[in-house]
Amino acid sequence: MIYRSPFPDIAIPDTAFAPFVLQHAERLAGKPAIIDGVTGQTFSYGELADSVRRVAASLAQRGFRKGDVLALFTPNRPEFFIPFLAAALLGGSATTINPLYTVDELVFQLNDARAKFLFTSPVALEKALEGQRRSQTQEVFVFGDDAPGATSFSALLKGEGVVSPVAVDVREDVVALPYSSGTTGLPKGVMLTHRNLVANLCQMSSLGLVREDDVIIGVLPFYHIYGLTVIVSLGLANGATIVSLPRYDLPQMLQTMQDYRVSVGYMVPPIMLALAKQPIVDSYDLSPLRVILSAAAPLGKDLQEAVAHRLNCLVAQGWGLTETSPDATLSPLEPETVRVGSAGVCVANTACKVIDLASGAELGPRQQGEICVRGPQVMKGYLNNPQATAEILEPEGWLHTGDIGYFDEDSYLYVVDRLKELIKYKGMQVAPAELEAALLTHPAVADAAVIPIADEEAGEIPKAFVILKSESVATADELMAYVAGRVAPHKRIRRLEFVEQIPRSASGKILRRVLIEQERAQAPAEAPAQSHSAEPAADPALSSADVQSEPARASGSLWRRFFHRHS
Repeated sequence: MIYRSPFPDIAIPDTAFAPFVLQHAERLAGKPAIIDGVTGQTFSYGELADSVRRVAASLAQRGFRKGDVLALFTPNRPEFFIPFLAAALLGGSATTINPLYTVDELVFQLNDARAKFLFTSPVALEKALEGQRRSQTQEVFVFGDDAPGATSFSALLKGEGVVSPVAVDVREDVVALPYSSGTTGLPKGVMLTHRNLVANLCQMSSLGLVREDDVIIGVLPFYHIYGLTVIVSLGLANGATIVSLPRYDLPQMLQTMQDYRVSVGYMVPPIMLALAKQPIVDSYDLSPLRVILSAAAPLGKDLQEAVAHRLNCLVAQGWGLTETSPDATLSPLEPETVRVGSAGVCVANTACKVIDLASGAELGPRQQGEICVRGPQVMKGYLNNPQATAEILEPEGWLHTGDIGYFDEDSYLYVVDRLKELIKYKGMQVAPAELEAALLTHPAVADAAVIPIADEEAGEIPKAFVILKSESVATADELMAYVAGRVAPHKRIRRLEFVEQIPRSASGKILRRVLIEQERAQAPAEAPAQSHSAEPAADPALSSADVQSEPARASGSLWRRFFHRHS
């Protein structure tokens, strides 16, 4: 059975991404477009458009051409979107990178994307310069003041702003290159075309998610597809004002929402939990809130209702993937049509189906299987990886999401599990294969497997099963610390158990599902004696513990990756 949108199809213009996002810039020239919620620095719509043209002209003078890629390696800041739009204006693309990545992770993405230029902030400059040294990236630009080894971003703003027209094939030319692990494996560049992003902006706009008089809180990371498309691009394309914060800090976020009379909040379940439970919320006036959209992981019925009741606003959910730009389903935005616990219905011009995991046969209402999506927002494919593309994207346009769920009789989607092997730590994506590869570089490790296990606060945490080499000695703490030094904070292994055997298929593939089922079976019992926990007494993932001097990665695929974990 094919589930289609209850909304009529909409016309999607054959317009390039940058002019579409900036379509209101001239009319709203004096209106604030993006405001720094900490410093008050403001870009009006006119200033934003002028800055984009100036940076584009300067980049063109430095040799940036159609098809080139620039990288953004920075926490949220008002200038974030300027290089992105400048690249788009020149027919190039931008790849966005988690600023908490290690140098190795940064270098992998820079080399894989073949990024020509790299934009960063002072807080990440040291890693950025090392990343440049180990890649083909030609120049590093730093927001703020000059720094040794980098060019100040302000130098690019001195351009005259005259940009020669560049012909863009909106259906073929890539404008955004975020990275995703897809349904399994290591991160891959997701090729999103101008039409992909414009289509998704039109799909969301048609539902009235954002209005011109809205003020949006931008606390989730702009490098993530959720922040990039749903917060920044959608907000600007509809003439709204975005208030940017460098990182999540509950009191700061609440104060900012009160000060700027925020009317639209884009959240994730850990923040929703705080909004429902923390007493401090009652100390702030959040009455202008019109709607909160929660994504990055499923939101339970009780929590959704609790936030809606406490804040007296509409709480909706959405579902999608980096590979769908990201939105595929969204709750209708009338109170009587919101179905708590559901990720909503297909957006316009979009179809879904649920298929049997064994036979691939289409299933009917309330029958669980893998969710597949087809629509104009579905990616072009994975960069330089036709095999991975073929594994997830059918010739007929159906994208296999790796999420398990069902539709009810009214075509509302419920996501219940994941076929994919990815771990979702507070909504952020963690690839088991990456952690296993890191463990296997330790001289004492003979074999390793990593799976997700349930955690009340984080949703899921990585647990490793390790076989030590004969006569080798290593402690769980030692191995977890070893991996922690080689991956971003949100990827750290939180549990480790020494075992004598890891289940594998005849072809040698790790049977993670077997380990997951074994772990679930013993969950009610106490953890085995050889299992070790690395959970801190107070998990700082939702605090501002680290990035202090500088304004600081979706079920299965729900607008992937929460936001950078500061620990």
